[in-house]
Amino acid sequence: MAFDTTGFEQADSGRYLPISEHGLIGDLRTTALVGTNGTIDWYCCPRFDAPSVFGAILDADRGGSFELAADVPTRTRQFYFPDTNVLITRFFAADGVAEIQDFMPVADESPEVARHRLIRRLVCVRGILPFRARIAPRFGYGAEAHTVSLEGHVAVFRSPSLTLALTATAPLETDGLDVWSHFKLLEGDSVVFALDQIGDDVPARSCPRAEAEEQFEATVRFWRHWLAGSRYQGRWREMVHRSALLLKLLTYAPTGAIVAAPTTSLPEQVGGERNWDYRYMWVRDAAFCVYAMLRLGFTSEAEAFMGFLFERMRDTAANGPLQIMYGIDGRTELPEYALPHLEGHLGSAPVRVGNAATGQLQLDIYGAMIDSIYLYDKWRQPISSDGWEDVGMVADWLCDHWDQPDEGIWETRGGRRNYVYSRLMCWVALERAIRMANRRGLPADLPRWRQTRDAIYHQIMRRGWSSELGAFVQSLDDGELDASLLMMPMAKFISPTDPKWLSTLDALTKGLVSDSLVYRYNPATSPDGLSGSEGTFSICSFWYVEALARAGRLEEARLAFEKMLTYANHLGLFAEEIGPTGEQLGNFPQAFTHLSLISAAFNLDRALG
Repeated sequence: MAFDTTGFEQADSGRYLPISEHGLIGDLRTTALVGTNGTIDWYCCPRFDAPSVFGAILDADRGGSFELAADVPTRTRQFYFPDTNVLITRFFAADGVAEIQDFMPVADESPEVARHRLIRRLVCVRGILPFRARIAPRFGYGAEAHTVSLEGHVAVFRSPSLTLALTATAPLETDGLDVWSHFKLLEGDSVVFALDQIGDDVPARSCPRAEAEEQFEATVRFWRHWLAGSRYQGRWREMVHRSALLLKLLTYAPTGAIVAAPTTSLPEQVGGERNWDYRYMWVRDAAFCVYAMLRLGFTSEAEAFMGFLFERMRDTAANGPLQIMYGIDGRTELPEYALPHLEGHLGSAPVRVGNAATGQLQLDIYGAMIDSIYLYDKWRQPISSDGWEDVGMVADWLCDHWDQPDEGIWETRGGRRNYVYSRLMCWVALERAIRMANRRGLPADLPRWRQTRDAIYHQIMRRGWSSELGAFVQSLDDGELDASLLMMPMAKFISPTDPKWLSTLDALTKGLVSDSLVYRYNPATSPDGLSGSEGTFSICSFWYVEALARAGRLEEARLAFEKMLTYANHLGLFAEEIGPTGEQLGNFPQAFTHLSLISAAFNLDRALG
């Protein structure tokens, strides 16, 4: 199927690295994007959803950045220190080779929980190389003024909302706004830059080479110790473990919330308006993450999220509905507004902060949520009496409210519709609640739950099926395809070899699949309230792999999976979408994509035997 791809002009691309040309570091509270050129062009401090300090990825002139690069022509390569989230960027020049070791010590490993230290250690490993550094923070998304004071090897940046201290083992200069440094390294020499959040009770401190070495080793130990808990031994171990490390990196340790992505407003179409803030916890995404983490054996992450989830359920279960997303601290208000002073990545305005979709009705979240509770109850720990009471209230609420239009999984802004996927996940919610009640002998209004579950099933079979298309469709009584329905066999709603499902799989392959890549739907024939087009949706591509595998089409599934892996960036990371020429689009890296990669790898590996 051909989709409109106008608007993908790469004008002004010299000022912006492609989205995929980045690696991610973090400390389980916030993250930073490091480009293959050695520049940090996205960093929010002190947490994921705080205003940016470095935001050049959204505005090359006004966003701010931390440049660190060789002062001669070089080639660069980037990789993760094995089995960690420590990022290495290497510079290859005519006269030498050097590397930047970028990492953020994990706060759980240090008594200074509030320090939020970002360390950049530069080492010359061969020959001799001149280097330059330019530290240009722009506080409050580039809207807050700041001052700089410099004393020797310590520069302090002060703004109304945040104070940062830069310590370095190289000489520093300042013009009162930015700080820079020029120096030359011989083989074996190193320079350390450390950026700390400071305050009245957290003073600036130096970061000598020995301390940087100790924190490097401690950070490596932390990530390797964590990853050692993985039970996955399948064919795609490297990609699965990188995905697991990424999901852990997107976890906010104080609450257990998992952000959908660490960025805001990276465009789904260059020059388009489909730019959203993903630095929050979607119930759906995080619930699917529980499945991925439990599969791999990371039970403490699943336990932390379950605690967060039951707190939210307790707040709203009696009244319903739940919000589709929350702040990483559990807050419910996420007002959406634009930042008109920022031009956006490659001129893709508006740049948005907050997310108005928090007020949407998306009934599918209940299926994802109760399915994750069911799996946790089955694989990890029996549900508590208070937890079961919350589940029961949600199930009772669904019995009264399932049969209504909503905005659906894709958060469309064109009005509510009777989405089949939303009905499917309401069925999942009740079916899993019934299973738990039966297995544990828990009190429940089972006759009512069963009656509602069966009514949903019959409605989908009668009004969600199109005889003309030979497929299940996007909304009741319509004729549009939707890739979310790839979840039907995975949700155990229908057998993966049922004739109706196999016919649907063929229709989706013909209508929405391009070289293993899957579009969510066709916005030209199924308007979503937004202008422009978008790329293929990476989570749908991995769902497609799993659907093929479950249908017994293993050669097709394996080929589609291997093809999909070629679209990852050089570090094995995926954004939300893939553009028409293979470029990464949307917020990056995206949790939803990586959890579906884990699920597809696990189930395809098992099917292959």
